[in-house]
This record gives sequence, structure tokens and C-alpha cells, in this order.
Amino acid sequence: MRVAARDDESPAPRSGVLEALLGRVARGDQQAFETLYTAVAGSVLGLVRRVVRDPSQSEEVAQEVLIEVWRSAARFDGRQGSALSWIMTLAHHRAVDRVRSAQASADRDHKAGLRDRTRAFDEVSEQVERRLEREQVRRCLSQLTELQHEAVNLAYYRGYTYQQTAEVLGAPLGTVKTRLRDGLIRLRDCLGVTA
Repeated sequence: MRVAARDDESPAPRSGVLEALLGRVARGDQQAFETLYTAVAGSVLGLVRRVVRDPSQSEEVAQEVLIEVWRSAARFDGRQGSALSWIMTLAHHRAVDRVRSAQASADRDHKAGLRDRTRAFDEVSEQVERRLEREQVRRCLSQLTELQHEAVNLAYYRGYTYQQTAEVLGAPLGTVKTRLRDGLIRLRDCLGVTA
């Protein structure tokens, strides 16, 4: 069953005709479905084309809608609207779903393309760089005075507060802060960090 593109959409049948056809289709009447199909296929395709835009996808979606009409004709409730409204609502929902699905697929492809374009992470060079940085920090720490080294070690490597560092070292808080400041300045200069 293929929905053919038609420029001349046939006029809608009289009120009640499609409803009666849908009732017969719900009972499995293939002849009624053929008549219904002929009556609504052009309108369904026209609506789907306005939403989907792509002609080949529009024909596919219209075909899916008409198959859904065949399968779910028993769900039609004439008290909630006309048969044509029900069919066109099915068509609109299916077309919007296709557009959303196509957009989601395009977004996934785009993200995958961006991931593939990023440079591969060179784990070995990153490890070497971290090791060199650690060695440079150790070398610079060894150039501090013993008091500066102790204060920096307690405050920055062991997580002590300035007050706790002062208590451990048995020195006044102001002295510890001065040692830390001077030690950090020497570390900065040794590491070549510009302020």
C-alpha cells in the first residue's frame, strides 16, 4: 500500500460517510478501507508534507498513518469529533513524531561528530608532565628554609588551618603567616609563576 502524491486533493465526503466507513473498517471490511483510503489519502499526505517537508519521508509517514487507521479504527469515537478530524490528528501526531525523531537523530550524530573530532587524550604525555611538575615543586620546596617548609607542608599539604599550624609549630600565629607568605613567594619565584 503506497500513498501516491496527488495535487488534486479530493473534496471531503459528506458528513457521516467517513464515520460509517470507519465503523466498517473496525469490523475488518477491506472494501470499506479501500474507499476510506481513497477519500482521505490525499489530505493525509498533504498535511504530513507540510510538517515533515521531505517528500519520501512524507509518503512513508502517510502510509504509516493509514495503516494505523486500519489497525485502530475501533478506537474512533464519533462523540469526540469527526472521522476526518480523528484521521488528521493521527497524521499530525505521526508527522510531528517523525520530525522530532529526525531532529534527535541529527543532534546525536552532531554530538558524536564533535566527540570524534576532539583530539585523543595522550595519557602518557599527561603522566610525564604531572611527574615533571611534582619534581619541580619538590625541588622548589627543598629551597625553602626549614621553618617555611614546615609551615607550607602543614598548611597546604596536610590541610591544617593557620591556627593549627601555629600550635603544631609552637609559634605565634603572626609568625606562621609570615613564614607561609615568604615561603609561597619563594615557591612562586622558583616555579616561574607570574603574579
